[in-house]
Amino acid sequence: MDRLRQRADFLAVANGTRANSAAFVVQGRARDDDGPIRIGFTVTKKNGTATERNRIRRRLRELVKRLDVISMRPHHDYVLVGRRAALTRDFATMLDDLRSALHRLDRQSTGKAFSSEVASGSREENASRRKLRASVPTSVRTERARNPN
Repeated sequence: MDRLRQRADFLAVANGTRANSAAFVVQGRARDDDGPIRIGFTVTKKNGTATERNRIRRRLRELVKRLDVISMRPHHDYVLVGRRAALTRDFATMLDDLRSALHRLDRQSTGKAFSSEVASGSREENASRRKLRASVPTSVRTERARNPN
């Protein structure tokens, strides 16, 4: 396994599928090349001081080290976005959460998911739909819901 280091790679993975957990968010994206699995770690400043963010990152790295490689798909990139709960959450529980999140990502990428984001398009398309929907008054939306014709 290799590490993601460039911002462009992190942004590309952010446009892929995601699975939430209490202690982290896992983002995934399939690549078209034959390279190894690549993993990136990130923790935002709103999660605490530098020492707390570093501790979260270290715990996330250790999770990936202890995870069996079979859980991850070849030719994929993954990013683990740490949350503050990663500081206090039990490590064994976090490992189970990571396995579960990777399984959910796998289901989403194969098209078995029920997520509207995966089924209907990219994040940008969904954002433009939300903006368009927000411009329609609520009374019109509720009337359309009652009378679809």
